[in-house]
Parts: sequence; structure tokens; C-alpha cells
Amino acid sequence: MPPSATEIAAYTGLHAAARGDAAAIRRLIAGKADPNARDGAGRTPLHVAAFAGQQAAVTALVDGGANPKAQENRRYDVITIAAVRDDAAMVRLAIRLGADPRAITSPYDGTALIAAAHLGHDAVVRALIEAGAPLDHVNNLGWTALIEAVVLGDGGPRHVACARALVEAGANREIPDRNGRTAVQLARVRGDGEGSR
Repeated sequence: MPPSATEIAAYTGLHAAARGDAAAIRRLIAGKADPNARDGAGRTPLHVAAFAGQQAAVTALVDGGANPKAQENRRYDVITIAAVRDDAAMVRLAIRLGADPRAITSPYDGTALIAAAHLGHDAVVRALIEAGAPLDHVNNLGWTALIEAVVLGDGGPRHVACARALVEAGANREIPDRNGRTAVQLARVRGDGEGSR
């Protein structure tokens, strides 16, 4: 979850600067502020910067020693936060800075790729595929990214683009959900002709 307005108002130091003041971040870290300090929800300043879409702040924090692979209390990392925000540029930046596109994240034991496919964030899906995200990881709901694009998608062009990108990248269309239904079968039940190809 992104920080609430109340949490943001209470932030000081690096957590406050992470909302967009890269110069203050560099100053604070030079003064020995901890770039991996946690707020009450386990968010580091890096998580706060990712939630705010602040690329310069993310870069300054990692340059200053922030762990790009850190997860907050609900097990979201910078890549998954950016994936949910539909921020492909942040996803690419986080990967360049050392975040792991293969990481298992979230309370659902999923991946950033699953989160992006679920939400129809097709540019993010493509960026994660290019970075080597696991195409066939099964989360604790029994779903892959392809299945989530079908089951949780709206059948619109962006979810179809996610499913197409996954299939073209080699995602296994035969992995079944817990009820034994594949993504293709689920798409046919929904009537999403594009998703069944």
C-alpha cells in the first residue's frame, strides 16, 4: 500500500525527501542518514520514492546505499510497486539499479509480472519479459501471469496485449489453475477470442 496522506505528513528525513528531493537525499546520506530505514509499514525511502514515481530520488537513494531488492511488510519491492503503478520507466530503472525482476513478492507469492498482467499494464509486462521475469511462476492462488491476464482482466486491448506478449515470449498456455483449467480454456469460457489464441 502506498503511504497515506497522514503518513506522508509525518515523514521526516529521507522518507520525506524521497517524495522528490534528490539533492536533499544526497545531503542526508552524506550526513549518515540510513537509506534503508523503515517506516511503520516497513517501507524504506526507496519504496516511498517508487510509490511517488520519483526516478531521480530512486537513483540517489540506490547510489547512497539503499537496497534495491528490499521488500516492505506486505512483501512489495520497487519493481512490483512500479508495475502496479503502470510505470514501465521506473521498472526499467529499478532493474538497471539492481532490483530483481525474478523476485517472489506480495502476500500472494507472486511476481511483478503477475501483478502487471493482472492489471493490464502491457508496457510493464513487456519490460519485465525483456528483463527475464519468470513467465510461468504460479502464485499461491494457483495462477500464472497468463491466467491472471485472463481471469482478472477485462478482456480489453491492454489485457489482450499482455496475454499476447506472454504467449509470444513462450509462456506455457497449458499450466492449469487449481480447477484444472488452462488459460486457453478460461479465455474460451469468458468469450475472449483474442485470449484463446
